[in-house]
Amino acid sequence: MVQFVHPAKEDLTLAGVLAALADPMRLDIVRRLKDKGACASCTDTAPCPKMAKSTLSNHFRILREAGLIRTTKKGVEHQNTLREEDINARFPGLLKLILKLAP
Repeated sequence: MVQFVHPAKEDLTLAGVLAALADPMRLDIVRRLKDKGACASCTDTAPCPKMAKSTLSNHFRILREAGLIRTTKKGVEHQNTLREEDINARFPGLLKLILKLAP
């Protein structure tokens, strides 16, 4: 069974969050998760439908390790949720500002 590693809220770092969001594809994934407002599968939030699964998995891993998303397994599908509450508790207003200002 797959074990996903999610950092604790206290372990989230500004450098880690900003580095993860520096990539336009990952920023788009986060934006899509925020718009969904609930759990979404990897394919539902893929920024590019023709993106290789290995590339998409790597993007989700980076977002998960930075503490931006939580991934759970439901059957054969991975469900992702944005850890907006944890991010806002650690860095108030940061995510909202980044999503507002990013193209």
